[in-house]
Amino acid sequence: MSGNWLREERSDAASERILDAAGRLFVDRGVSGTTMAVVAREAGCSRATLYRYFDGRRSLHLAYVNREARRIGLRVLAEAATITDPRERVVEAVLMAIREVRSDPNSAVWFRRGDAGVAADVADSSEVIDALGSAFLADMGAGADTSRQARWLVRVIVSLLTVPGIDEDDERATLEQFVVPVIQDSIEKIG
Repeated sequence: MSGNWLREERSDAASERILDAAGRLFVDRGVSGTTMAVVAREAGCSRATLYRYFDGRRSLHLAYVNREARRIGLRVLAEAATITDPRERVVEAVLMAIREVRSDPNSAVWFRRGDAGVAADVADSSEVIDALGSAFLADMGAGADTSRQARWLVRVIVSLLTVPGIDEDDERATLEQFVVPVIQDSIEKIG
């Protein structure tokens, strides 16, 4: 097996295998309970090989979250683009993202008790999440500081994933009452 790793040392396929192995372990053991040694063993590579791709747990976590955020975010952006009312688009995009995360065990695990702090830290430092949020808000006609607005919207989503509302209707009402007015102030198209 190590021969395969050496031949694919710099390939995307090798890092994807490591991320797939990490994902399985995150679901089984939790994010905080998954060590680099156990990821290397699950991926079938040495710890040295693992560290060539990811210099530590935080790097592994960030790469994993970025991959999943890209997958979910692109789907949400595509679906939300079909909604013409800007207020409804904001609410539906947030609810779609939350539904996507909750329905996928590989994503939902990040918001289990004990792992939510890691998720919040990684989400707050993810350039992919920031870029997806900024792209969504820019498409909505948001002002110049879409990055700051995107980070705030990510915090709202992480909050709802960590401390859910009573049900989706409750979350929708919360978004309509508290989030839309804030976003609305910075969106030129809403009027």
